[in-house]
Amino acid sequence: MHQYLFFIGGFPVRAYGLLLALGIISAACVAYYLMKKDGRGWHTHVVDFSIYTGVAGLIGARLWDVFFFDWAYYHNHLWEIPFVWQGGMAIQGGVVLGTLVGIWYTKKHGIDTWAFADLFAPAIILGQSVGRMANLMNGDAFGHPTGGNFGILYPETTLAYRTYGAQPLWPAEIWEGQIDILIFVVLLLFSSFKHAKGQVFVLYAILYSAARFCLEFLRGDYVSLTLGLKSAQVTSLTIMIIGIAVFMYLGWADKRHNQSV
Repeated sequence: MHQYLFFIGGFPVRAYGLLLALGIISAACVAYYLMKKDGRGWHTHVVDFSIYTGVAGLIGARLWDVFFFDWAYYHNHLWEIPFVWQGGMAIQGGVVLGTLVGIWYTKKHGIDTWAFADLFAPAIILGQSVGRMANLMNGDAFGHPTGGNFGILYPETTLAYRTYGAQPLWPAEIWEGQIDILIFVVLLLFSSFKHAKGQVFVLYAILYSAARFCLEFLRGDYVSLTLGLKSAQVTSLTIMIIGIAVFMYLGWADKRHNQSV
């Protein structure tokens, strides 16, 4: 686990930034492959779309963490908000702002938003998996103490160590990255069968939210509660409920449309 890979003069090249960039690039490569195979010519938009949504995702992830999880600290340290290398990126905020920018982009270029989102969904979750590698290398998004002699021991330079010291912590970010790979496989498999337009993307939102809801019980990087649940759990539960309703509606609407033609 190395936060700094090497230095160029006095400038540190951080594993966190490199892996975040690789996450976006990995997502773009998968999306390019899926869209080129789809044959509607949308693969020509992948680079521009990935840049727009990638930047929006990073901004959304940072602001979501700052305002929903760590505002008690950042309202007195406003100048540190851009310091993403200190840790503090909420994937849910990244997906929300990235989705909004993605809708804007597809509407602007006359692309079927739901169909485009279905093709991009597996790419998103793969990118998130690589992003969790960045969290591990940086020592953030960590779990709480296991209470035993098993778990991850983080270096003294990490936020995890400053929070819990030399206690073994649950490998929350590692397990999330592994679950993301399994969701990636499920989405590819589901997309190979007949489905209503939009259901692949909605299934991604449901599955990731379910996984995040459960893993939050192991997370130890923040403890703010709402109705006995962490903020990320409230968000995940809300997305799951809405997602299931939308998934069923899309299936019903597609079936009704097919019967009428």
